[in-house]
Amino acid sequence: MVEKQLYIIMPVKDSIEIAEKAIRAIVNSGHTLCVYDDYSLPANARILDEIAAETNIQVIHIADLTNHPSPNYRLVLQRSQQEALVQEKHLVIVESDVIVGKHTLNKMAEEVKHGVGMVAAVTVDEDGHFNFPYQYTRKWWYRFYDKNTIITKKRFSFCCTLLSNELLQKVDFQQLDPEKNWYDVTISHWSVKLGLENLLMLGNPVLHLPHSSRPWKRLKYTHPLRYYWRKVTQRLDKI
Repeated sequence: MVEKQLYIIMPVKDSIEIAEKAIRAIVNSGHTLCVYDDYSLPANARILDEIAAETNIQVIHIADLTNHPSPNYRLVLQRSQQEALVQEKHLVIVESDVIVGKHTLNKMAEEVKHGVGMVAAVTVDEDGHFNFPYQYTRKWWYRFYDKNTIITKKRFSFCCTLLSNELLQKVDFQQLDPEKNWYDVTISHWSVKLGLENLLMLGNPVLHLPHSSRPWKRLKYTHPLRYYWRKVTQRLDKI
């Protein structure tokens, strides 16, 4: 069964209402997952534990693993790679501001064959329009209107992305740069350099509510100069 082929993770930091919707969407699609709580407030961490008790998902509180402050994406990826390899599964990363559909994850798994490195579901807003980080596909749409899935060398986001077991066997997340915060660009490039195909599923959209857990990042859309000023001066959001 498809659900047995996937090791699904979701990093969470607060924004608990949206995170709960994201978690329950995965559970309602017939899958389970491992939630990595990256230093949420104590009240929100307790809510995650309550959801776990109800739904049988796994919650790992990163505060039990390290004193390093959030974000701890590198640690999450390293642990998840090892777990997926041990279980001989593909690794699926779903962000806590992404709502999957009932068949989203199964459709992604069905795209995996030998030579595929990554499979991503395109993200849309509440009106169904492609949004961050795949808004660039809007200008491509007329070229691919009859295709549900395309091969691309452009970088992926980890909004809702599958990393194939084949890719996991060929890379080492211990080599990820500790000076960075996010690694979607790095791993996308690794996959391409290895000669693997990265597939973007235009016909398998997921609802993306950008940066619910880190509201300051919304400045990218409303006040880009302020966003880049904070990014540079405070050394935030390093990719």
